[in-house]
Amino acid sequence: MTNSNDSKPKSLLLMIAGAKGAVGSTVAAAVAAMQKNPDVILPSLITRNSFVYLGPPESIFMTGWDAQSATLVDSIKNHGVLTDNLLKPLEKALDKTPILPSPPQNLDLKGQVAHLTKDIQDFKKQHADALPVMINLLPACTRCNLDQVKHVDDLYAEVTPENFPDLAYVLAAIISEIPVVNFSPNRLEIPVVVQEAVEHRIPISGRDGKTGQTYFKVVLASALKARSLYVDGWYSLNILGNADGKNLMDPDRAAGKVANKTELLDEILGYSVGEHYQEPTHKVHIDYYPPRGDAKEAWDVVDFCGLFDLPMSLRLNIQGRDSILAAPMVLDLARWMAALKMAGCSGSVPELGFYFKKPIGENPPLSFQDQVNRLRTLEKECDEKCLYK
Repeated sequence: MTNSNDSKPKSLLLMIAGAKGAVGSTVAAAVAAMQKNPDVILPSLITRNSFVYLGPPESIFMTGWDAQSATLVDSIKNHGVLTDNLLKPLEKALDKTPILPSPPQNLDLKGQVAHLTKDIQDFKKQHADALPVMINLLPACTRCNLDQVKHVDDLYAEVTPENFPDLAYVLAAIISEIPVVNFSPNRLEIPVVVQEAVEHRIPISGRDGKTGQTYFKVVLASALKARSLYVDGWYSLNILGNADGKNLMDPDRAAGKVANKTELLDEILGYSVGEHYQEPTHKVHIDYYPPRGDAKEAWDVVDFCGLFDLPMSLRLNIQGRDSILAAPMVLDLARWMAALKMAGCSGSVPELGFYFKKPIGENPPLSFQDQVNRLRTLEKECDEKCLYK
């Protein structure tokens, strides 16, 4: 029997924090392109044939916030992700995409949450029949430990929004009963936030989108473990020349990102890489190199041992496009979160570990195959809850 709550497929409404950044503006271009010619974008979406109760993937709108004063079109030009021939046909649609300024800096956290909550309600009125999803694409910020905070009121008292701007967006979304994707490396899944999500029956996923180098690291590490090949060391270098790369030159801001990229290897393999040397031999470096722009490059050297402990080595070089890899993941995750909300899920969603460097929640899948299998199982569970009583 069809679930009465899902009698009519609905469109999606993306609400993006950091909408004019390289990834956010590329998502905006993808949304505009899908409305003109879906076949240009849909082949890149994993969920293009999933969640029929959500409506077609191209039925999607975008709104958001950003501190930049430049228009969305000018932001895309400045990032240099899209060529002119790709951008030109989309400019009219992009000019109509409503991107609001970030909350005023003179407001405290509680004031910013109230400000964003009003914005959210206005967006929802403009798209009354759409399913909203909050996407956090704000840049890396300095790490802060808020695990001891027990109540939201204590967060309001302790946190300065300037140091942790993401928190206002996430709290405003949860209060507004909107699911959240944390694509940033910033740790938003502190206990009090997750508890709020549970109480408001809202799913939250994250953290730190796994777009290029780390995605292939998970694949290779899983393959080496499956063959019982012992990883003796792993050296990773990532060079990129976009705003994200420049931001990560601040060691305090880079710390969370580097930790997310580093910790997963030991978790997949089940031992500390470098244990024979009494020090870690998994090295991760990120360098800002302006000539690369958004076209990042990653180098990996993997030292491993086989029978009789004889050494072998593997080299991997990836020349990727950061935002081009990230944007379809954002679109897929938005569809996942809308489906999970419709299915009645709440709190952290570890099953979406496939998409993230540091999956949140209890017992997230670690190896590549486990992550793929958990996705398939989760999709079946969503279908059962949304299509049938």
